[in-house]
Amino acid sequence: MFSAAVSPPRIATLILITSLATLSLNMFLPSLSNMADTFQADYGLVSLSVAGYLGMTGLLQVIMGPLSDRFGRRPVLLAGLFIFIAASLGCVLATDIWTFLAFRMMQAAIISGAALSPAVVRDMVPEREAASLLGYISMAMAIAPMLAPMFGGVLDELFGWRASFVAFAVMGVMVFTLCWTDLGETNLTPSETFSRQFQAYPELFRSRRFWGYSLCMAFSTGSFYAFLAGAPLVTRALFDMAPGVLGFYMGTITTGFFLGSFLSGRYAKRFGLTTLMIIGRSVACTSLVVGLVLFMGGYVHEISLFGATSLVGLGNGLTMPSSAAGAMSVRPQLAGSASGLAGALTVGGGAILTFMAGILVTEENNAIALLVIMLLSAAAGLAAALYVVCVDRSEQPELAAP
Repeated sequence: MFSAAVSPPRIATLILITSLATLSLNMFLPSLSNMADTFQADYGLVSLSVAGYLGMTGLLQVIMGPLSDRFGRRPVLLAGLFIFIAASLGCVLATDIWTFLAFRMMQAAIISGAALSPAVVRDMVPEREAASLLGYISMAMAIAPMLAPMFGGVLDELFGWRASFVAFAVMGVMVFTLCWTDLGETNLTPSETFSRQFQAYPELFRSRRFWGYSLCMAFSTGSFYAFLAGAPLVTRALFDMAPGVLGFYMGTITTGFFLGSFLSGRYAKRFGLTTLMIIGRSVACTSLVVGLVLFMGGYVHEISLFGATSLVGLGNGLTMPSSAAGAMSVRPQLAGSASGLAGALTVGGGAILTFMAGILVTEENNAIALLVIMLLSAAAGLAAALYVVCVDRSEQPELAAP
């Protein structure tokens, strides 16, 4: 009935599989307390379903990238979806917290969608066009986290927390069917053996461009993770803000990312990768400097904080698609490995910045400490982008501009 696809996928297919990977992280967050009651478990233990899941996605990206270079994108993506569907049903049927957490960690296989969609795009088109398409895919990564908790909360109220995992299974089946019929293999030159593939890795690991692009991604995302960890404490210390209002302001950074991704999708074909990366990093750094100056000058206001951080989101939206396309373009035959490794570095960097913000931001230093941490991360991303420009000019002198 459903014939296997043999042609490259439509962009809508990649957007949907990326959205599912993003939804799976936070859709059930409003249900954590109810889950703790059901399993009679400590809330901190139940929260491992988020932190442990995030760590597992970082590990799997390192594995799935090389697997897709060896066996192709299609089988790895379909296998990840199949495991996700089975794990979602396991979460629905779990009767104790440890069984639930085991299946929840298995759900991390869906990260194949987010990790390999960029590689699929890079297989299909040149690097500038890849950056443009990745910009549009990134828009899904901005919308999904905003809508997912609301959807999960409604499901919990109507049917209980397990309904979210039933929804994961149903969406998984739908996306699996779509990928089966629309996502043909795009890796037309897979590695003949793992040994030959491993022999090519030093070329990737020794590439200064790859590390420049990847670190730009990691530090750009790091400022976002720092914001998520520190902003609630800052608003509690400085502003009398209702939870609903806080949620609105917290969403402004994601709105900025959505807009930046749209602009990247529209203009990436016209400008070089490093041009958009530097513009994005400059917007983020400038906005954070302005925010710092306002706070240090005594202008303590919501706009001083969230106006600056929303522009960080805009800068990230401009930066991320180009830096991802650049990392995969260094060694196109290892695009999957490059995408997986860069993704793992991004998750790891985000975890470190989240930890730093949680430790260093206090009610006494509040906004200034948060903005400084975000600025240092954004500035490191800018330095990485400028480093790529220097490498380009030293290795290819004829390229006089980024």
